[in-house]
Amino acid sequence: MKKNITVVGSGLVGSLAAIYMAKRGHQVNLFERRPDMRKNVISAGRSINLALSDRGFRGLAGAGLQDEIKQISIPMYGRCIHLVDGTTTYQPYGKEGQAIYSVSRSGINMKLMDLAESMDNINIRFNHRCLDIDIRKVTTTFIDDATKETLVDQADLVLGADGAFSPVRLSLMTKTDRFNYSQSYLEQGYKELVIPAGEDGSFQMEKNALHIWPRKSFMLIALPNLDGSFTCTLFLALAGEVAFNQLTDDASVTKFFQEYFPDAMALMPTLLTDFASNATSSLVTVRCYPWVFEDKLALIGDSAHAIVPFFGQGMNSGFEDCAVLDEIIEKEGDNWKAVFEAYQQSRKPNGDAVAQLALDNFIEMRDKTGDPKFLLRKKIESRIADENPTFLSMYAQVTFSPHISYDTAYKAGLKHGVYLDQLANIENVFDKWETPEVQNLVQALLLV
Repeated sequence: MKKNITVVGSGLVGSLAAIYMAKRGHQVNLFERRPDMRKNVISAGRSINLALSDRGFRGLAGAGLQDEIKQISIPMYGRCIHLVDGTTTYQPYGKEGQAIYSVSRSGINMKLMDLAESMDNINIRFNHRCLDIDIRKVTTTFIDDATKETLVDQADLVLGADGAFSPVRLSLMTKTDRFNYSQSYLEQGYKELVIPAGEDGSFQMEKNALHIWPRKSFMLIALPNLDGSFTCTLFLALAGEVAFNQLTDDASVTKFFQEYFPDAMALMPTLLTDFASNATSSLVTVRCYPWVFEDKLALIGDSAHAIVPFFGQGMNSGFEDCAVLDEIIEKEGDNWKAVFEAYQQSRKPNGDAVAQLALDNFIEMRDKTGDPKFLLRKKIESRIADENPTFLSMYAQVTFSPHISYDTAYKAGLKHGVYLDQLANIENVFDKWETPEVQNLVQALLLV
């Protein structure tokens, strides 16, 4: 039975979800509140580069785009850690050849829109802002922000892919009983900056790495772009002694970067202009339940589980939502109530787990990556993986093992941490590697 499906939001997840539905023969109306990004200049400072990993590629594979997207991305094989004194250290992400991929948010979104638009059974409407949904009648009211005309869309079912501040979720929250919702903000915000390419178009830092300047309670990161530049993002408290509210003029910004990021500042000729003109934005985690209503509506991507960007899994988890939903449709067929319920039961625990993973990884990136004890734990973990090929660290399970759930990876990581801490507390642990004291802990870890 072919359905008329409304997808609200043509961002990364909405566009991919529409493609999945259209490939199954459904008629899809895809609504987007913003103008067409392919024809309009997007304001700077709100487009954090994304790290695409195996889960994301799994989602793209269902649309046949994985190879094309890989061609417009840059592999990052590890972290390059920049200390205040200008020295650097390198931490590989996985085994040789394993990488996460730096990709432009707008670049990948435009590729998805192009594919969606090329399909006869997808109709995209831009400048259409969702005002309200009658969930039981499955009618969605939009206003065209260009013409101010109102449109009432009738569908068989609705997919809400309209982001962290989803109007679709708001309708579900206010028009159904026992809807649980929470949002929590970090005290830190973020601002996007840039390190341009060299005069000859070359990369001014290591191309195939994610660069981090960890400074305990705050940090700067940089991801490479195809044109030789790096998109930088400063994560910093919004208020306090060392915070965005203290950086009010060129002098204070200059002093701050000279003190904490002197090597990065030397590569940023437009720092002061970028800092003044680019927005300072907030970081929010959203948790809610239920994600679905009968056979009529489902939330997907950030509308169901918005997370902070510190594990690089926001896009990846949203793309995985699309792939899992499609797999469930393959199994359940036209029983959409069963489809939505199975989707919710599968993805809700993973949405909660990846949210916590992202919050935990913020502490790791800003604080622990420069800590000797943490680096020792990483070396121990790496040696265990080298000696035991079937062992997967939590990071490897999340990033390079798309068929291991986030929930499983998170729980395994907590258990691994108990044994890794004990191993790191053994003085000269590598000299004692073959002793029963060490090997008993290693074997216990491997049984997790």
